[in-house]
Amino acid sequence: MKLRLSGNREAAMTLLEIGMVFALVVVLAVVFLPMLSRSRQRSLRNQCVNNQKCIILACKVWSGDSMVRFPTGVSITNGGSMEMVQTGNVVQTFLAMSNELGGTTKFLLCPADTGKFWTNTFTGFSASNVSYFVSADVTNDDNPQMILSGDCNFEVGGKPVKSGLNSFWTNDYVAWQPTRHIRSGNLGFADGSVQSTTSASLQNYLQQTGFDTNRFAIP
Repeated sequence: MKLRLSGNREAAMTLLEIGMVFALVVVLAVVFLPMLSRSRQRSLRNQCVNNQKCIILACKVWSGDSMVRFPTGVSITNGGSMEMVQTGNVVQTFLAMSNELGGTTKFLLCPADTGKFWTNTFTGFSASNVSYFVSADVTNDDNPQMILSGDCNFEVGGKPVKSGLNSFWTNDYVAWQPTRHIRSGNLGFADGSVQSTTSASLQNYLQQTGFDTNRFAIP
């Protein structure tokens, strides 16, 4: 019995077809990768906004049991953080509100902050586990435009601020660093609201507080 040879051959891609497929993949990557990156940035920023809302809410709940004062306006002997925040210590304020924060530190770390470290408890909690500043001047919610907390990635005159108590004069050029939220950041106010701001609008928010200087405890 003779074997019959088939006249069909398996089709192979030519170099031209391979080049076209490769070019299509490159075009799709150029189009969609920036979209995915922007989507991820929005997601991280939204999570940061939610963190800020939880911090402001914790302040307000805490003040309900403390003569309508935030921890920054109550002495350490009475469970607050007033003396410590005046030295630039931001940790004590969050330790004072640990119960109001649900006993967890998950709201204190910005998901876009690669310079800090995650910890889930207040045991051994330090400034290296915090992404947010606390105002040393805002002790209650009498003025709703007061900035109570926010992202700590500031720079003044192009130089990043250092940990500790920082004073921002109204004529200082304060901006957001390019890291974290790409020259933008979130601010939490005494009225409970949180605003996402650009470097261009940051100066306006600092001027609206009514202070000649805004003093922030930076972790």
